[in-house]
Amino acid sequence: MSPEQGETSEDAVLGGRLVLRQPLRGHRVGHDAILLAAATSVKSGDHAIDLGSGVGGAGLALARRIEGLNVTLVEIDPVLTALAAGNAQRNDLSDRVRAVRLDVEASAADFTAAGLAPAAAACVLMNPPFNVAQQPSPDQARRLAHAASAATLERWLRAAARLLRPDGVATLIWRADGLADVLAALDKVFGAITVLPVHPKPAAPAIRVLVRATKGSRAPLVLLPGFLLADADGKPTAAAEAVLREGEALLF
Repeated sequence: MSPEQGETSEDAVLGGRLVLRQPLRGHRVGHDAILLAAATSVKSGDHAIDLGSGVGGAGLALARRIEGLNVTLVEIDPVLTALAAGNAQRNDLSDRVRAVRLDVEASAADFTAAGLAPAAAACVLMNPPFNVAQQPSPDQARRLAHAASAATLERWLRAAARLLRPDGVATLIWRADGLADVLAALDKVFGAITVLPVHPKPAAPAIRVLVRATKGSRAPLVLLPGFLLADADGKPTAAAEAVLREGEALLF
């Protein structure tokens, strides 16, 4: 049975600007993917690489926002890779978006064989697995999407650095309580690190951080005011609606 015929649902995101087919079980596209796409700065004609793309939520949202952008979706799971390719076609983006089945931690030679040569990308975006599971999920797709070893982030950023051109930018979303790990992993290769905390509501601790960093830069760290998903009554903020439903960019 093909992924298109399996246990999947077809869901509208970005206020209907994208329609994604995705598994009913396991990791599903949510706010993280859309926030990641909105935080990624790139222009028409550039090449962006979405590492660990799943069914393509972030990469396709970015391609929808930036006309003329070329995107490669990199995913290790064969079912999700097939779904990502189908989603590119479903949203009339297959002329600019392709899906490649590849381990993010594969060798440079494997990436080159897949058409992803070193220093070829203007930006790399990623939503790496960020939970160090004490009891890993029995569902393999969910385990691959969420569980990580202590060195996962550093290896993913090493792959990003290899793929990026000298002034290329890496953008990622991560747990807010893991910010120190992100900064440590970026320190060796990246600078101009900009951090945007994401808060569920006023006065609540941040639950995510969006981080953007430039390869080879020596510019200092910048910590931005937090981004609020909802107000004190739990109603989505106008800024969150603009990003999550209307497809607007998050301006760093």
